[in-house]
Amino acid sequence: MRPHDIPILIKVYLERDKVWLMKDISASLDISPSEVSESLNRSCYAGLIDAEKLNVQTQNFYEFLIHGVRYVFPQHPGALIRGIPTAHSHPKVKEKFISDIKYVWASVDGQDIGQAIDPFYPKQINAVLRDEQLYLILSMIDMIRVGKTREVRYAKEQLHKIFRIDQ
Repeated sequence: MRPHDIPILIKVYLERDKVWLMKDISASLDISPSEVSESLNRSCYAGLIDAEKLNVQTQNFYEFLIHGVRYVFPQHPGALIRGIPTAHSHPKVKEKFISDIKYVWASVDGQDIGQAIDPFYPKQINAVLRDEQLYLILSMIDMIRVGKTREVRYAKEQLHKIFRIDQ
């Protein structure tokens, strides 16, 4: 797995009810078509997407996100920088948590100051500014990567609802 495999799988999941082409995923995420193709091959091998590379195996992907992502793609918040809020600092989530710490993805266009969290790939900021659902899901994943117990529990519950996991 490579870090940008995560946003690619999320985007494929979000497009599940539409007819999409690899070039659509590529353009929406600012990732080259060849990288998208290679990513889908890796995800197929890992059992995170079906053999046709059209449908995310949501149960497997969800389990990877809640149990593995913090170990495969660990994150250690960095210096204070200007950026786009992520994790529990996401605009739709921040009211649910009282925290003196803000987390952000570095961006000159950002209005918030917080500790730096590395995005999964360099152009992730561009993609999340165009796709609200992608932004929320990636922020939930960052909560799992850097959050405290209550934040992690909340993120897992929200991802459970988003991916419609039946347990």
